[in-house]
Order: sequence, then C-alpha cells, then structure tokens
Amino acid sequence: MSQSNTPRPEENSLMSKVISHAKEYGFVFPSSDIYDGLQAVYDYGQNGVELKNNLKTLWWKTMTQLHEQVVGIDASIFMHPLTWKASGHVDGFNDPMVDNKDSKKRYRVDHLLEEYAFRLELEGETQRAEDVLAEMNKLLGANDLKGLQEFIIKEKITCPVSGTANWTEVRQFNLMFSTQVGSVADESSTIYLRPETAQGIFVNFLNVQKTGRMKVPFGIAQIGKAFRNEIVARQFIFRMREFEQMEMQFFVRPGEEMKWYEQWKAQRMKWHQILGIPADSLKYHDHEKLAHYANAAVDIEFKFPFGFKEIEGIHSRTDFDLRNHQELSRKKLQYFDPEINQNYIPYVIETSVGADRLFLMHLCHAYTEEISGEGEERKERTFLKLHPALAPVKAAIFPLTKKDGLPEKAREVMDLLKFDFNVIYEERDSIGKRYTRQDLIGTPFCIAVDYQSLEDNTVTIRHRDTTHQERVPIAQLRQHIGDEVSMSKILRELQTV
Repeated sequence: MSQSNTPRPEENSLMSKVISHAKEYGFVFPSSDIYDGLQAVYDYGQNGVELKNNLKTLWWKTMTQLHEQVVGIDASIFMHPLTWKASGHVDGFNDPMVDNKDSKKRYRVDHLLEEYAFRLELEGETQRAEDVLAEMNKLLGANDLKGLQEFIIKEKITCPVSGTANWTEVRQFNLMFSTQVGSVADESSTIYLRPETAQGIFVNFLNVQKTGRMKVPFGIAQIGKAFRNEIVARQFIFRMREFEQMEMQFFVRPGEEMKWYEQWKAQRMKWHQILGIPADSLKYHDHEKLAHYANAAVDIEFKFPFGFKEIEGIHSRTDFDLRNHQELSRKKLQYFDPEINQNYIPYVIETSVGADRLFLMHLCHAYTEEISGEGEERKERTFLKLHPALAPVKAAIFPLTKKDGLPEKAREVMDLLKFDFNVIYEERDSIGKRYTRQDLIGTPFCIAVDYQSLEDNTVTIRHRDTTHQERVPIAQLRQHIGDEVSMSKILRELQTV
C-alpha cells in the first residue's frame, strides 16, 4: 500500500461532502430511501440522470461516430445460461468469503484484509500494512483458502460488527445473481442476471459482422446494466450491486492485438483528459495478475478522495471468449479475411468503463469550495465545476422581478433556447440566491432578463466558474451557449488524437 494512495482525514471529509451534496441537490439518492434504503443500490435524481446521460451520450458518440469501424448494439440482460459457462463465470466468478459466527455477517476476505492494512497504515505501521497486502495477494493467487483463514486468525482480525474473531472457514462465493425463468422453478430453469455486458457482444459477433458487412478490425459498443452480488459494498456508488457499464470489444487479427491495445490505451486516457480531468489525477495501473482470458491488462485510475481507484479497464482478451462460445455452442465464430485468404477466430481488445464510476469521478473533481476576499469582504462559494457539455442544466433564465413584463420576456428567451439545450426558468427569491442554487448543480450560464432587455433585446450572462458577467444580444444566445456546451467541439478535439 503506497502512502500516496492512503486517504488523509481531509480527503475523507471531502468524500462525505460530495455524498451529502449528491443527495441534497438531486444527483444521487439511496434506493428505497423511505424504507431506510437498500445497501449498495442507488437511484439517480433529476440532476444526476442528466449528468449520467450526458456522459453516456458522449462516450457513445465517441465510439460509434468517430470510428467508422465501430457500431453499437443493445443485448438482453437475460442470456442463455451456457453463456456464463463458456465465459468462465459459472466456475470461476468467485470470491473467497468468511462469516463471523457471532454477527452472522459475511465478508469478502480481500476487503477484510485491505481494511485491516488500511488501519495499520493510519497508525503509522506502513511496512506491516504492505506485508499484510503482499501475503494476501500471494494466498489469493494460490487460491489457498485454508491459508487465508489461518492468516486472518494469526493477525487477530475481528468482525467490525461483533468485535470477535469467531470465524467460519473461508469459502468460495459466486457473485452472480440467479433467478428462475418459466412456470416451473427447478435447476434447469435457472438463469443469471448478467455480471458483465461483454458476453452480449461476443454472442452477437457473427450477427453484427454479417449484417453490417464489417471487416476486421472492427468494434462493437454497448451500454447496459450489469449485476454483481457484492458482499461488502462501499465507497458510495463506486461499488454497487446494480451498475452500468460502457464497453467496446474491438476484433483484430491474431498477432496484431498489442498494437491495438496500445492505441486504445492511449485514446481512452486522452478521452478523460479532454473532458477536464487533470493528467496528474489519472494514472495507468498495469495488472500483475492477469485474468484467465487476458494476455495484457491495464486500468486507468482516478485519484478519488479515498485514493487512486479504477474507472476504466483496457484488456487484451485474446480469442478466449469467441473460442469458448464456439466450442460450447458448436457454431463457427470465425472470420474469413480476404486480405490474407485465411479463416481465424479474431482476438479482442476491450475498453470497459463504469458509467457510475465515471459519474462519481466527475462529481468529485467538480466539487469546488472557493474563498475570496478578506475580513468583512470574505466570501465562501460552493459550486460544481463541471465541463459545460456535461452539466445537467446548460442555462437558467431569471427575470429580475416578477412584474413589468420581465417574466414574459424571460419566457421568450426560454422558448428560444429550450429546443436546443436543457434550460430552466426561475423567478423565486433574490437573483443572488438563484445564482447560488445554479452554482450548486453546476449550471454554466445564468441569464438575467432586466429592464434594459425590454429596450434593446440584450441580457446579462453570468459565467459560473468566474462569476464574470457580460451583456449579449438575445439573438446571439443560442450560438453563444452552443459554442461552450457542444459535444461536437469535444469530438473534434478527440478526432485529432
């Protein structure tokens, strides 16, 4: 465990502020909140859904519009159960778990040991914390369940709830949710909620390739829900039982996978930076232990208040998935390459980003507390410094007063803009309070309609980040705002990468 990855007290405080802000201003609510919520499940509020949809739209446009050889699909959540046999999820999608006999609580062993190491580091025992993590990784890599249990006992690790070390044996626990299909519930009717979206792409490989007349290299993109029965869910929406993935599987000739792996690795890092995430808040983390399907893997990590954590993975999946599906389904999943006059099973480069983690990254990065002036002139301001293209609301229209024709003029401005942008109208409270409310949800522009507007058809635009104000003709508003909030502007910048 590196020192730089350990949250400081002020960073934990920042995360608490972000979580509180998300609920108070309509971004994220605990699911079933009136029933005290459901652990590790969340709902997106009126502002959160707009931010998340903007992120998904931009990712989709980046993949399917910028790359002529990438197309999209939307596969079903329910899939034939043999899909998960072929992918390795039935036999291998397990985590070592341990139960505390007193509290009746179940824990993922790696999470239990990571929390223990984290506490050691906070107490200044950095070397011991690193030794704990090294031993954990060694035992996990060897799948040594007995060794893990003995290590937990040796370190005298206790249950956070009961405070006792009365543990069961360490056992494997499958993370897939299962359910029954049909009118009779038995073993043969068991199907699973998909734990990843990638397999929907692999089983549709031939359908897309043939109907789209696609030539290798080409990619298939998808955005969709996935489900994992996380025993210990934590860190707000970073780790949830129901989450959304944005994945693209890129099919290439065997032997060319590393070239494409490096190319997609660079492109995906640049994508996050162009959306406003500083380079020093992002880093690559190469996998030391590769998944069973990969010959290369790297994570793009963001510096959250709780440390550097994965937001996106780029993997070279070889031909593992297509080959296994071919063997189990007995359907040929091969491509005839006319350029080399050869049939082969393509290799795959995967880019996989969590929509919820991406959302959390931008929320954490955007949360800004600003202090200006001194003494009696001292002012504090909290605002969300979101990229204008991602902001839930692009502009808010304020009549200065509720009389003298100003509301009617403001409504004219509203009608001019609402077909192109997500805008809102507000006339309640002082204009200063209205500015503050929009700052708190990240609205980049506030448009004030005053008495001068009735005379010369101009309005005052206030810019969120600087609070600078400028006078602009109403006729120029659409272009003025459009230039700043345009996704096309970002796509053009990405095209040069």
